[in-house]
Amino acid sequence: MGLNLRPYQAETLDALRKGFASGKRSQILYAPTGAGKTEMAIALLEATRGKGNKAAMILDRIVLCDQTSRRLERYNIDHGVMQAGHWRFRPYESIQVCSAQTLEKRGDFPGLNLLIVDECHQTRKQTVEFIKNNPEIRVIGLTATPFTKGLGSIYDNVVSTVTTKDLVDDNVLVPLRVFISKEIDMEGAKKVAGEWSQQEATTRGIKISGDIVAEWIKKTHEIFGKPRKTIVFCSGVNHGVDLSQRFAKEGYNFICVSYRDDDQFKKDVIEDFAKPDTKIHGLIATDILTKGFDVPDVMIGVSARPFSKSLSSHIQQMGRVMRGNPDNPEDKPYALWLDHSGNYLRFQEEWDAVFTGGVHELDDGAEKAKKEKSKKEKEESKCPRCEALWHSGSDTCTHCGFVRESRSNIIDVPAEMHELKGSGNREDKQEWWSMLQWYMKYGGWSSGRAAHTFKDKFGVWPRALSDNVLDPNPEIEKFIKQRLRAYIHGQKKAKF
Repeated sequence: MGLNLRPYQAETLDALRKGFASGKRSQILYAPTGAGKTEMAIALLEATRGKGNKAAMILDRIVLCDQTSRRLERYNIDHGVMQAGHWRFRPYESIQVCSAQTLEKRGDFPGLNLLIVDECHQTRKQTVEFIKNNPEIRVIGLTATPFTKGLGSIYDNVVSTVTTKDLVDDNVLVPLRVFISKEIDMEGAKKVAGEWSQQEATTRGIKISGDIVAEWIKKTHEIFGKPRKTIVFCSGVNHGVDLSQRFAKEGYNFICVSYRDDDQFKKDVIEDFAKPDTKIHGLIATDILTKGFDVPDVMIGVSARPFSKSLSSHIQQMGRVMRGNPDNPEDKPYALWLDHSGNYLRFQEEWDAVFTGGVHELDDGAEKAKKEKSKKEKEESKCPRCEALWHSGSDTCTHCGFVRESRSNIIDVPAEMHELKGSGNREDKQEWWSMLQWYMKYGGWSSGRAAHTFKDKFGVWPRALSDNVLDPNPEIEKFIKQRLRAYIHGQKKAKF
């Protein structure tokens, strides 16, 4: 089986090569979950070997090393696995797959030219030290969520050529149908380093386990007419066990997997679950399923682990159900997301920005504790009949057809008029976004530049707007020229 890259994957590798040519020594390859980061990494490994150089890819779990080795084997690429007791230990090969622990114990890697770090947002201290202590080695970090504080001190460039929206439009990923379900109450919960403690989340999550199970039963039969493959992200191991038992009482086979289980058990369960004829209705876990889990026919994701600031975890979880089903694409036009955690609304603005514009900055402050929405805002965000997420600007629920009373975009206050949200009404925002689409189509702009220009104008990211193309008017041309002049002036000023 040969390795054939999609156009955006080839574009990404070209951008990385240009980065190295311009003096960037360590770079991040950002791409959404499902974009094929492993395939891009393999292409880089083989290209390095083709030049007579050594390359290695490090992963932080043994099971991920095995998966990557099998992927290389599928493409008939000779390689070794640097891991204690592994049957493919071949130190003479120019391509090596390593566990992070093995590399950290070695402390060095003579003759290495390229190092690829999987899930680089999880910054292991020893790996970071290895990168900094070996400046002659070129480094590429792979991630779908480059939001960890400090990444900018390790990597000096981020390459982002494809967005989640691009992949949904190309049918590589599927869109989410979101339902805002009964939420785990985290009011007053203890926090550790800005994040709710897992113990608190577990205790509070168990209180609504019955609602989580009931909502899943209702939605899977209402929408699909039968149980469909599901993954549940629970608040902790005890919460997972409790959910598994409650599903079993209703006649459904949900298996809880956690750090308490040995690697072979987890491997066997996931392999069984991946079979088309599996008898397992769903898997339940805290974070095990956010890495190395690739089961494209999963149709439902249940979010039952509240996060205060971890945008990365939220995006990683959603990515597990957004993979398209290449074997039967018509069988998966979308995936359901049942939100019992409050995470979707909590991170909605940040997610919309990443979905549309990708990631172009490191250490941009995306992972800070989020301000909770009010009860009124939460209620207004969902359909009162079916709890589907309302799409901005629409008064009709896309799921059940419920029509709510039209509301003015203006709040009337004596002697004053205030816009309800943001600056500029929806018509203005749509017009500007359509004109920015013209710059993307004919002016060579990236989606990220268009999104940032929109935010410069309105103070918010473009959300729920159509991608119709409209010719620019004098107002937007003037605005863009002003922003360009300001940028050039700032660059000149920075040199002195």
